[in-house]
Amino acid sequence: MPVSAFAQDLLIRNATVHTATARGTLQNTDVLVRNGRIAAVGSALAAGTAQVIDAQGKSLTPALFGGITEIGIDEVSGEDATTDSSLALGQNAKDMVVRPEFDVTLAYNPDSVLLPVARVEGIGFTLLGAGSAAGGSIIGGQGAVMRLDGSPDPTGPRVLFVQLGSDGAGLTGSSRAAQWMLLDQLIDEVRGRIPQDSHMALLTPAGRSTLARYLGGGGRVIVSVNRAADIRQLLRWSQRHDVRIAIAGGAEAWKLAPELAAARVPVFVNPLTNLPSDFDQINATLENAARLRAANVTVGFTLGDSHQARKLRQLAGNAVANGLPWEDGLAGLTRVPAEALGVGDRLGSIAPGKLADLVLWSGDPLELGSLAQQVWLGGRAMPMRSRQTELRDRYLREAPSAEAGDLPRAYPASVR
Repeated sequence: MPVSAFAQDLLIRNATVHTATARGTLQNTDVLVRNGRIAAVGSALAAGTAQVIDAQGKSLTPALFGGITEIGIDEVSGEDATTDSSLALGQNAKDMVVRPEFDVTLAYNPDSVLLPVARVEGIGFTLLGAGSAAGGSIIGGQGAVMRLDGSPDPTGPRVLFVQLGSDGAGLTGSSRAAQWMLLDQLIDEVRGRIPQDSHMALLTPAGRSTLARYLGGGGRVIVSVNRAADIRQLLRWSQRHDVRIAIAGGAEAWKLAPELAAARVPVFVNPLTNLPSDFDQINATLENAARLRAANVTVGFTLGDSHQARKLRQLAGNAVANGLPWEDGLAGLTRVPAEALGVGDRLGSIAPGKLADLVLWSGDPLELGSLAQQVWLGGRAMPMRSRQTELRDRYLREAPSAEAGDLPRAYPASVR
């Protein structure tokens, strides 16, 4: 749905401001927005010509992270023509085609109905993920952060996605051991130790150039991995090649918490992962986020479900219920992903100079029963409507009168 193109100056007065910064939570505080950015955070701020909104003490947070999703590149998951998140150029599962230059942001649709569905729930930004599939490789490709304000282009740098463990073993000769062999070969190709015209070469010239940007401390590499043994090997590999990694999943990451903290590796967890759904998650626990944070690991959250991104807030609340401090729960939805993905200078916290991506809540933002009352992105008030709310409202109309010849209430009022 169309979004207003102009930011407005506004003063949100008398809010409980959860800054997601070292300032923590500020009671009875004002936030002044000018030209789409936060101009000041304090008490008794002068409004000038800005619109004034009385928050009545309610919670104000940064707009939330929706996790690693396919919002805007996956409209209907069961319809292949509407999904653009993975590459499969090989003939079958044994024909691995490695194309790190694959960039899913080129297929992003800012008019996707999934954007307002997530946005009305307080979601302001997401990381588009590139998936691994048969005929592709364990290197899925590149994605980037997208703000859900209707903008067509990414904000921030590209991110490379890698799939390891049992989920990627089908792409590496049915063995996770082969994953390290192949990753090392790809680095040998980038370094020129394997000639480009070798019959064993896996990368195109564009692929070599792309992968080179993620070595030597370059761009962020998001690695989907769960088993502690695989995470241990990942840490060794990333340190050997100076690769800036973050982990998505990490069901057993708590077992290596000190090592992850020392290496400064962010971990994006699903706090509801508890039962061992496969052999990579035997030691999963609801206390994963709390144990990681207690060891000083930076913890964020991801669910990986584009159609259920709103549930990420529920995940954070469950992490808090299982020992994670409340402020860290909010940070995992705001500041942590923004900083880990290279957009912390713009998103993820309420501080002067940041984009005015804000949400006013009816109650505790980590409580499932709380609702987003208003979302602002870049100082613009977002329409608090989605296809779901419109369907709800359509069927909540007064029952039709058969005697009066009314049409069924599924029809729009303009037709009725």
